[in-house]
Amino acid sequence: MRSPTPWTYCRRVATKLPWPIPVRTGAPVDDVDDAHLRVTPPHHAAAGATAVAVALRHGVEQMGPVRTAQTLLKLNQVDGFDCQGCAWPDPDPEHRHTAEFCENGAKAVAEEATRRRVTREFWAAHSLTELSGRTDYWLGQQGRLTEPVVRRPGSDHYEPISYDEAFTLIAEQLRSLPTADAAAFYTSGRTSNEAAFAYQLFVRAYGTNNLPDCSNMCHESTSVALAQTIGIGKGSVHLEDFYDTDLIIVAGQNPGTNHPRMLSALETAKKNGAKIISVNPLPEAGLMGFKNPQKPKGMLIGERLSDLHLPIRSNGDLALFQWFGRAVLEAGRIDTAFVGERTTGFDAWAEHVRRLDVADVISATGLTREQLDEAAALVVASPRFITCWAMGITQHKNAVGTIKEITNLHLATGAIGVPGAGLCPVRGHSNVQGDRTMGIWERPPQHFLDRLRDEFGFEPPREHGHDVVDTIRGMRDGHVRFFMGMGGNFLQAAPDTAATERALENCAMTVQVSTKLNRSHAVAGETAIVLPTLGRTERDSRGAGPQVREQFVTVEDSMSMVHASRGRLAPPAPGVLSEVSIISGIAAATLHGRSDATGEIDWAGFAQDYSTIRNRIATVVAGCDDYDAKVRRPGGFQLPHPPRDSRTFDLPDGRAVFTAVPLEVLTVGDDELVLQTLRSHDQYNTTIYGLDDRYRGIHQGRRVVFVNADDARDRELADGDLVDLVGVWEDDAERVAPAFRVVVYDTPRGCAAAYYPETNALVPLDSQADHSGTPTSKGVVITLRRALPAGAGAASGASAASSSDAGDHPKDPVQPHHLS
Repeated sequence: MRSPTPWTYCRRVATKLPWPIPVRTGAPVDDVDDAHLRVTPPHHAAAGATAVAVALRHGVEQMGPVRTAQTLLKLNQVDGFDCQGCAWPDPDPEHRHTAEFCENGAKAVAEEATRRRVTREFWAAHSLTELSGRTDYWLGQQGRLTEPVVRRPGSDHYEPISYDEAFTLIAEQLRSLPTADAAAFYTSGRTSNEAAFAYQLFVRAYGTNNLPDCSNMCHESTSVALAQTIGIGKGSVHLEDFYDTDLIIVAGQNPGTNHPRMLSALETAKKNGAKIISVNPLPEAGLMGFKNPQKPKGMLIGERLSDLHLPIRSNGDLALFQWFGRAVLEAGRIDTAFVGERTTGFDAWAEHVRRLDVADVISATGLTREQLDEAAALVVASPRFITCWAMGITQHKNAVGTIKEITNLHLATGAIGVPGAGLCPVRGHSNVQGDRTMGIWERPPQHFLDRLRDEFGFEPPREHGHDVVDTIRGMRDGHVRFFMGMGGNFLQAAPDTAATERALENCAMTVQVSTKLNRSHAVAGETAIVLPTLGRTERDSRGAGPQVREQFVTVEDSMSMVHASRGRLAPPAPGVLSEVSIISGIAAATLHGRSDATGEIDWAGFAQDYSTIRNRIATVVAGCDDYDAKVRRPGGFQLPHPPRDSRTFDLPDGRAVFTAVPLEVLTVGDDELVLQTLRSHDQYNTTIYGLDDRYRGIHQGRRVVFVNADDARDRELADGDLVDLVGVWEDDAERVAPAFRVVVYDTPRGCAAAYYPETNALVPLDSQADHSGTPTSKGVVITLRRALPAGAGAASGASAASSSDAGDHPKDPVQPHHLS
């Protein structure tokens, strides 16, 4: 008897749901709060039948059953569109499943392909003042944007405007600025390679390198560390390496929620004999067990993944990887031939880690000597190993040093550039790596600018521009007067929410290119423009009748694979433009009339045929020769990566670099905790799909703080008590996130966790990683203050997550935290 296909099995599971599922044809009228919050025991495995059921519920509610099937069966397929979610790579075309998506990918599709619409009647009915007080969940549930709107100076409402009128207004503002550096152009990781290339070309033709992007807030530390040690700021593994390795270390990452399709690769690795070490303050369900929804048996029984979980203290990872380095040295596990021929700095590093004091490691990590020895033994016994990491590593003050230490371990053992071994930073947004490849970077390499000059005939600016934090400072201080966001929700993604709000409101003009409503539309400049755009799921056509031509775009995943993405649904409304068309329209209006080469770029040609952009990419971007032809192949192509491909390193002397990294540990006062901000299972970055985080046992609410039982007891708090989270920093500003329910949880002493964007208000603008400037969102020092009685404090809406809502509490005396 044949086993059912995955989709057939999904349908069978769906029949157990209460059909017909109630479908809300309209968006919710009332906002949400935590009035019905409840807490249950956390899960010990991810996915399974529940994941299928939840995915189908979201799909049917937002899209209806037919549209749900149409979209999900094209998700991550060769002839379909790339997921808007994480950047985990797709299997080779011949190995893809019929249902090649995860629960959160299905939620992302449902959010974009929803039938709900924001119309001009909505804008007339809702002021910016009202919208700025709504929750992110309510805003997102209103549906797709359908026509451009403008908020004119002095008005509290948006009103309709045509694209051409909007382009003219934007061009007039840009031309009026005293310098091109008075403008900043942000990019979200959702932006396609074609749009990103056109965007950076326009910005540099305009005259600035102010190209902040979401990388600045996530894997910038990775890009800096790897570029300095192996010569390229990208990971060095193929997906197939996971199937042929001895050990996988997953550090500072929660695949079950943030990269669920990675669980399938870990499951295969386990079945092939690999061991898995998970390193994370919280014991996440996805690393304990996985019920593979692609397999009927897996839906019920599942597979244990992690062989060893290390509940490390926040910011203890540097000490842990130095411990691993000392262990391989003492065991004689050094690849002396590789080290001698291909690296530099080994002796200084070896001397440094040999002096490591075990007491310091125990203190920094919070682990026992037995746990440290067990983990080190697995590393020593594994000739081939892969280290994966994400925000739990990159968003600390010493993140660059920690990633260099991870690299040291791989260089010492030769675990790079060979099958089954390498470095694997897992990107959290589906084309964030591609955008950087295409030139979205405030610090572009000179060779990229040289090629841009040679191809387009103008001299691009050479001075480095602003990253995200410097952009916020520039807007706050009046140096940056114009802000444009190409996708994303800048306000809610950025640190120090109150400071970012003031910065955006201080702009003469803000422009947001978006598919859906978010708080960055409600907190805006003197003049504000919102430009709706097509999503990944939608057809992008040129011409009419028999002359119609379907366009496609390309994206790059975490492992440098570049492939095509083709939307299949009709646009959300007639006349909605693509990102490329919007960029081209703004560029043409702004640069029109210039007498130099910047006025001769064929923007209309770019908008009409994306192959013309890809042909220019082939000339400008290294490794993209014959780009248009390569991306048309099923599965696309992989960009070159010298350390992975040939164990060569594009560094001054051609050798990879060992680094002796000083052991630094975040220390706090007796009454302070180190907070890590994190996602719930019902969100993707700043997009809130729902109010459940079922793997951690949280239902119908988001304002919770996970606290160790002893830490709660020391503060005379009990599970269920309400507290304010009070930030501790060196300035005089009081940063408060009010009214969080205490959830006693299995987390190390001295550590706490809570969801962002509600807790971004606590991340100081000036608290950044050394060398990369990444906000330190996983190392936020806080105290817990018993909240006012119910009804007396701030509501759980969007405004409650602002330092301006501190209430009448007296300010607690606090001391600045430090690294020692």
